Amino acid sequence: MFLGTHTPRLDDKGRLALPARFRPDLEGGLVITKGQERCLFVFPVVEFTRLTDAMQTAPGADRRLRNYSRVFFASASQEVPDGQGRITIPQALRQYAGLEKDCVVIGANTRVEIWDSATWQEFLDGAEQDFSDAEVEVAPGFF
Repeated sequence: MFLGTHTPRLDDKGRLALPARFRPDLEGGLVITKGQERCLFVFPVVEFTRLTDAMQTAPGADRRLRNYSRVFFASASQEVPDGQGRITIPQALRQYAGLEKDCVVIGANTRVEIWDSATWQEFLDGAEQDFSDAEVEVAPGFF
């Protein structure tokens, strides 16, 4: 489980140091891909494989699933952190997420998300109010 908010910086070579507490679960390899709201999703290989298996059992006739799957897998990049816990984020993914220097890395349960810090703050400004105003069950069994 990935938890917390961290603020690493992207270096000039497009590398990002993963938070120390995330490294043990990602040191064997990870997959970076496009996420919603212009962030990047980072999955341990095991979790990415589980998602891949789940997508294979979904109905292939659904055009939305085919389109989502195309973008999700075509933008995916398999990486292995270096000895200092850094990963190189491919240029196309940096461009998609608007990553330049200041980043926010959040734990999002079974995945890690990488955000441009300004984009994260904009998202958070709206999402915190939605979170505070939640009056109905947003996840089964949560409330």
